[in-house]
Amino acid sequence: MKKLSYIAILLGSAALLPSCQDQLDLQPISQTVVGGDGTGTAGSSITNAATAEAALAGCYSIFKTSSAEYYVMDNYIMADGRSDNSYAGADNAAWFEVDEFRILSTNAVAARDWRYLYNHIASANSIIANVPKVTDASLSADRKAQIVGEAKFIRARAYFDLVRLYGDIPLVVDELPTITSSNVAEIYGQLYPASSTAAAVYTQIIKDLDEAAVAVPKTGPDKMTVTPGAVYTLLAKVHATNKDWEKVKANTEKVIGLGYSLLPNFEELWDGKHENSAEAIFELNFTDWATGGNWGTGMFYGTDWKKFNTPSNDLVKAYDDEKDVVRKASTIFTADVTGKWSDKYWALTKFPFAYKMRNGDASQNIIMYRLADVLLLRAEALNETGDLAGAKTLLNQVRTRAKLAANTSADQGSLRLAIERERRLELAFEGQRWYDLVRTGRAIPVMEAVKDGNGNSLNYSLNEAKLLLPIPQGEIDKNENLKQNLGY
Repeated sequence: MKKLSYIAILLGSAALLPSCQDQLDLQPISQTVVGGDGTGTAGSSITNAATAEAALAGCYSIFKTSSAEYYVMDNYIMADGRSDNSYAGADNAAWFEVDEFRILSTNAVAARDWRYLYNHIASANSIIANVPKVTDASLSADRKAQIVGEAKFIRARAYFDLVRLYGDIPLVVDELPTITSSNVAEIYGQLYPASSTAAAVYTQIIKDLDEAAVAVPKTGPDKMTVTPGAVYTLLAKVHATNKDWEKVKANTEKVIGLGYSLLPNFEELWDGKHENSAEAIFELNFTDWATGGNWGTGMFYGTDWKKFNTPSNDLVKAYDDEKDVVRKASTIFTADVTGKWSDKYWALTKFPFAYKMRNGDASQNIIMYRLADVLLLRAEALNETGDLAGAKTLLNQVRTRAKLAANTSADQGSLRLAIERERRLELAFEGQRWYDLVRTGRAIPVMEAVKDGNGNSLNYSLNEAKLLLPIPQGEIDKNENLKQNLGY
């Protein structure tokens, strides 16, 4: 009866509107409407070549503007702060819940990240739905296909994060129509969709990416253009999550064949002087505050106030145990912050900061995908399919740049752990570690073994239910078709 009562309320409210204004001011819950005024997504404005290009540019800009809090900050704390790489840091109670696996369904971070990612999906949906309809002769069929392919990548990338964060989620692939008193009952299911299974979401992600791979432009003005390399990289990550190792091998081989190369010095990736490099596959380009500056650099590094994503004792020990001086120097910076704050994990005389985003201004880029990640994914796939020699060759390419001795693992199990360790040290603070641990089934044993700087267990009491975030309670309160994840 809840659904019928709600529709009745909506229709009753609509009856009070003048007949010339029957449009409802109703914002869907599980899919943010571009504009938020009940007029559907932005598709109605896509009518010619110029507006199609503008819609795509707007979809890219969401990485840096309306959903920037996720892409420049939350993504990294979700992936490193929940893992053994870092503590939440700062003084935000919602992040402490995430970090310590005490999260509630009312957690503000879980709620906002849900909205940010669905906002990006809504923007992509409007492009995918409307660009093919444009009849402007100046927009060629090839360019239409490119635009749609780029939007499909962006949609797939957002869904990949959503399904890994929340599990079963609403799968929305159509734009919303304008909502009026005459159609609200008919489109109720679009406004308040039920969750699809994670398997169904992965099927859609792979479909989008397979279609994007043959359509996106081969090159762009910078590495923030979606190209086949970005699509194949994301496909490799998706297939690794699903343990389809043959497809991981196929897609990583395609990426490697496109000519990317490791920079000779690891530090060059982060010094701000080698952006859009030969190693970068997909990179968010920032220029100034007016177009969406990278304020994440101020959230992770600096001594003026307590920063987020504080490197953990466990990560520092991992670098030291490996004698990994090169990558540690580029990943962790320490400073004396005596008198600035107190901390339960670190002495203030040598307090660590995440250092890969460090410039502290609007213009530092963020590398989302790069070749070293792909090489290590391929090494993992080769090891899982019995090619230990091939796996070690790739693993040692990455180790050589870090000035480390070649790995000599003699069996699959030890090499599996060596690759896991290498991914941790190479990719710390790049939004990878938690997802690596979950997809390999290692999250619970690894996190239960984590200790503080004095050798005491942190007692996270992690279980299978806590591997996912809760569905935001605010979404469930407004959408009877959503069900809460187990354990919340």
